[in-house]
Amino acid sequence: MLKPSQVYGVIPALVTPFDAKEELNLESLRRITRHVIDNGAHALMTTGGNGEFPHLTREEKQLVIRTVVDETRGRIPVIAGTAACSTREAIALGEDARRAGADALIVTPPYYFRLPDDALYQFYRDLAANAVLPVIIYNNPLYTGNSLSPALIARLAEIPGIIGLKQSQSDQGQLIEVLRLIGDKISVCTGIDSQFYSALCVGARGVFSTAACVVPRQLVELYDATQAGRHAEAKAMHLRLQMLNRFLEYDPGYVAPCKDGLNMLGLNAGNVRAPFANVTPEEHEELHRVLLNLGLM
Repeated sequence: MLKPSQVYGVIPALVTPFDAKEELNLESLRRITRHVIDNGAHALMTTGGNGEFPHLTREEKQLVIRTVVDETRGRIPVIAGTAACSTREAIALGEDARRAGADALIVTPPYYFRLPDDALYQFYRDLAANAVLPVIIYNNPLYTGNSLSPALIARLAEIPGIIGLKQSQSDQGQLIEVLRLIGDKISVCTGIDSQFYSALCVGARGVFSTAACVVPRQLVELYDATQAGRHAEAKAMHLRLQMLNRFLEYDPGYVAPCKDGLNMLGLNAGNVRAPFANVTPEEHEELHRVLLNLGLM
């Protein structure tokens, strides 16, 4: 069973590759999985937002997780996204992930309906009580509409079976407040690439990263430099990577640019599934220039 101490470092959020008919491209998924492992990723996240989980059927989600687990061969943990609107469905998806071989679950609050704090607490308590794998909380209020306050996260950190937090909250002050309140009870990671270096400096354990799907080695080097106390070097790396990070944070939407970047690197992620929009020609050219400047083309 995955422990809080094992949730750290650079954790790429994998895309779900599709072919020209928008069907799963499992061979490309295997290649992308090898790409991030070979470049030093500490764990993997699959079937999350970057994996287009709302566009996948239940069967497709399980197949994606199983494929990633098979390709990973136990070298690093596989953390499966099992977000759902209802407690019942979240528990069922967690069982699917267990059968597929995942090491832990990462779960957003229920989305669409606005819920009070007590209902959000009950959701995670019921999930952890019934989950067959350790649970990582995924706080992403921009997309779910339900924000987990630092005080609520501190309550959730006391629940047995909850081992970590992915904090995708633009207000970094809230991440710092979470760290103040919970200490080392669970592993706290940022989910925003632009916050990676600064989050590490205040005590975060790592990053669940869209950028690391494209440039895993560069983020691992940044992490290693920070852990070694080479802060001038780490800061310079972070500012250099910011030219890519800004492409992968909300505008024009992170999934299509991530897939476009992987396609430029020859990893054949394909396009996003409809009704998602692919990058425009102008965005494609700008991303190409970014990858050139990073020495990747």
